[in-house]
Amino acid sequence: MTGHNLRSELRPPSARGWVWWLPLAAVLLDVAAELIVRGREPVSFMLIAVPPLAAATRGPRGTALSAVVCLALQMWMAARRPGHFDEQHHVAVYLATTLIGIAAIALARQRERTRQHLVRANSVAEAVQRTLLRPVPRRLGQVRAAGFYEAGEGGTLVGGDLYDVCETPFGVRAIIGDVRGKGLDAVQTVAAVLGSFRVSAHEWQSLSRLAERLELSIVRNSPAGGDADGDPELFVTALVLEFPPGGGEVRIVDRGHPSPVVVGPQGARRLVTAPGLPLGLGALAPDGDATTVHVLNASEVLVLHTDGVSEARNADGVFYPVLERLDERFSGERSPDPETVVSFVRTDAERWSARSAESDNDDRAVLALTLGAVARR
Repeated sequence: MTGHNLRSELRPPSARGWVWWLPLAAVLLDVAAELIVRGREPVSFMLIAVPPLAAATRGPRGTALSAVVCLALQMWMAARRPGHFDEQHHVAVYLATTLIGIAAIALARQRERTRQHLVRANSVAEAVQRTLLRPVPRRLGQVRAAGFYEAGEGGTLVGGDLYDVCETPFGVRAIIGDVRGKGLDAVQTVAAVLGSFRVSAHEWQSLSRLAERLELSIVRNSPAGGDADGDPELFVTALVLEFPPGGGEVRIVDRGHPSPVVVGPQGARRLVTAPGLPLGLGALAPDGDATTVHVLNASEVLVLHTDGVSEARNADGVFYPVLERLDERFSGERSPDPETVVSFVRTDAERWSARSAESDNDDRAVLALTLGAVARR
């Protein structure tokens, strides 16, 4: 998973934008106007706007300094006109600048508090993301892996997609899923499924029984479990995979998720799976899950994705053709690398949907796995 540190985004930028320079520009403009009219016309009233402008980009001290400077300049400009320093209108300008300056200082203090609160809140969100969606290890036993995740809602770190890879006594196991739901209920369901997978993957030899345990985790621990206050449409499509010891094959339980794509020298193809009902709806089909077994060569990469990738639309409303794009890019390549495949899907899907007028705010996740040996450099 590609990390994303929002705390750094909330720090003051090293390159100051044009808004930061507005207070100084306003002061220089007013002083220039005063020198041009040579005190014949009062222009100092324009300085009243400087402290609020400073409050938008500076802290309380900087805002207070701007108010003091403006008040001093107003007095200097009034003194240039004989008899005007203590004239009633100028005194009113002094008072207005002082009061507005005090209000601006309070606004600057409140803005700083809000910024600090956002830093703390996003630090917690980062910790939650790293707990739920751990970085994909580059290698587990015989399997090499890579992945990425992006939340669809702007400014958020955790959404409704999930994945994980772990090494167990039964081989390397992986999961990728997509919660059909939004908000905190979806995050709670992600936590329930991933928590259950990280424990049950080491305990249950049967892949179908493992899927049943994930089903049970939703029933017991998430709003999808039938709570009257929960979302009745909250369920999880998922693929549960296993690379057994010895290599050469992959076993898959499909719970209503987009089927995997295999990328290799011969191009790209979709694996045939036996789709079942999504996790959370398993009670409607109590016959159990079918496990499909596929041969996987060392030169092939297994690509798993959520529908945030396959349903990304371009400017014409056409869905992103995952299979065709992978086939076009990697056909004939001797041994694709998981990281290269993931990087391509990520950038290509973003480029595909960059000009789309339709924004579905869907999460995107991709996981690439291969049994190939580490390439020698």
